[in-house]
Amino acid sequence: FICLFQISIFMTHLSNYGNDRLGLYTFVNLANFVQSWTNLQLQTLPPVKLAHKYFELFPDQKDPLWQNPCDDKRHRDIWSKEKTCDRLPKFLVIGPQKTGTTALYLFLVMHPSILSNSPSPKTFEEVQFFNRNNYHRGIDWYMDFFPVPSNVTTDFLFEKSANYFHSEEAPKRAASLVPKAKIITILIDPSDRAYSWYQHQRSHEDPAALKFSFYEVISAGPRAPSELRALQKRCLVPGWYASHIERWLVYFPPFQLLIIDGQQLRTDPATVMDEVQKFLGVSPHYNYSEALT
Repeated sequence: FICLFQISIFMTHLSNYGNDRLGLYTFVNLANFVQSWTNLQLQTLPPVKLAHKYFELFPDQKDPLWQNPCDDKRHRDIWSKEKTCDRLPKFLVIGPQKTGTTALYLFLVMHPSILSNSPSPKTFEEVQFFNRNNYHRGIDWYMDFFPVPSNVTTDFLFEKSANYFHSEEAPKRAASLVPKAKIITILIDPSDRAYSWYQHQRSHEDPAALKFSFYEVISAGPRAPSELRALQKRCLVPGWYASHIERWLVYFPPFQLLIIDGQQLRTDPATVMDEVQKFLGVSPHYNYSEALT
């Protein structure tokens, strides 16, 4: 079998090897067989150099895909007993930006059974795990943002990262780690969202937003300056709602996705939050009509 591959990795720390007194005998005789009956030359490298060599040969495997360690008994058996998958979120607010996600976040944390992640020193209330290089920090890093729920059944952990919506990587990564999580997105008129983002960038003194008008941004052609095209992309691409929702539906079934009307959230938040509570199945029912008056 190993003759078919340029690199073979043997996980000798696993119980089926580590507790097997025939393990060393098997490996020694395998090496002797290859050396005696083939023209292959066996080599070994230190772990870091071996990793570099492996990913040179298989670059498509360079990006990890974290799975829930509690979904497989073999993983649970070798995982630390001090860790728990109960610190993974039950739902995600995925954005997009400038549609009302911060308002929804503030409404959600008013509920006594809904708990958010602790803030990030760089991205504030957003963890931005599934869409950025934070993903390579691993699931322990991710779970450290969440409290241990006092009641696994009734407590609902969640996180809001508005860049997840249009991320190409986020749906696949999220589905691998939290496949049963419910997904919430908020949509408004995409032209309103684009203009809101443009004004957001102006308020943060983005040079391109200060230099160019909104019309110049959205109408810029392929030969426009790179800074202008970059701003145009941030204004327009998150508003390609159908394409991004289709990507999420590849990995999550429709009944796990809730689309909120951002305009209704602004004008009638109590009704929207009643719908959100029903979608999540959270209890007790929180009276937003009373809390928001």
